[in-house]
Amino acid sequence: MAPVMQSTQQWVEKYRPRKVKDVAHQEEVVRTLTNTLETGNLPHLLFYGPPGTGKTTTALAICHQLFGPELYKTRVLELNASDDRGINVVRTKIKDFAGVAVGAGVSGYPCPPFKVLILDEADSMTEDAQNALRRTMENYSKVTRFCFICNYVSRIIEPLASRCAKFRFKPLLENVMQNRIQYICQEEGLKLDQEALSTLSRVSEGDLRRAITCLQCAVRLYGSNISSKEIISVSGIVPDSVLEGLLKACQSGQFDLAHQEVRDIIAEGHPVSQILSQLFDFVVQSPNISDIQKARITERLAETDKCLIDGADEYLQLMDVASNTMRALCNQTQECTY
Repeated sequence: MAPVMQSTQQWVEKYRPRKVKDVAHQEEVVRTLTNTLETGNLPHLLFYGPPGTGKTTTALAICHQLFGPELYKTRVLELNASDDRGINVVRTKIKDFAGVAVGAGVSGYPCPPFKVLILDEADSMTEDAQNALRRTMENYSKVTRFCFICNYVSRIIEPLASRCAKFRFKPLLENVMQNRIQYICQEEGLKLDQEALSTLSRVSEGDLRRAITCLQCAVRLYGSNISSKEIISVSGIVPDSVLEGLLKACQSGQFDLAHQEVRDIIAEGHPVSQILSQLFDFVVQSPNISDIQKARITERLAETDKCLIDGADEYLQLMDVASNTMRALCNQTQECTY
């Protein structure tokens, strides 16, 4: 079917919840913050959890409900800390905003006497910048509240974390994600069968933002009738047949077959980091691979993932994984001896 004309607006923004109570699958967070909104007494906040679970959405919704559209631009400053993460930003932009006194509120909204500074991806900030924030938080706590958003709470220094109320955002369950996707399909007039819906949930791994973006990409390319195959083609995941072919070649014990599979994978342009992630799930869930073999393979996958992060060559690293997987599946010694 030919692609249909679609709005240029991103669906992630179009269907972003506008109120805290509309955030999906974060009942404890929603309940606590709803009570906070009623009193207008907002502490410093630290939102952490996997991507696409509603952290930024919740922070923005709180600010909109506190200040309304008129005061939002003057009372709220949102910074992406992965872009502006140095100590100079803390000393200039953040300190300047935090130090400005607030004016009168508007009717119809709580409008508490403070501003809100949202630091998205705060775990990307340098340690020096985080340390510099400590004094800023203390000096301007009467007129400014800080909201830190991160994926890894362990990367936030303890002096900052201890000054905040912490809220953990959980990965979305499959049924929660499917309900939201079905709602979007209904609003946009799309046809998505159950297989395609399950595939979309599986490839998104609890990340609703990724699921919505993937769905919109599929609609732009293939039209309003979306199949499971089309979801896979736009999602960036590697087809199961590729992983099965690689494991089958390794199980054969023939290096030439494994070498050819690796060359084919590289030639097709599949990202090796994605191969490792899916291969891990494939191996762990396989009933035909013993626990010892799984342990040997997953250990090598972890080492290879670190090498790729450090900038190693994808082809050589995938060959290393294939060679070690072959040794494990054929019960050979872990390393070659000379």
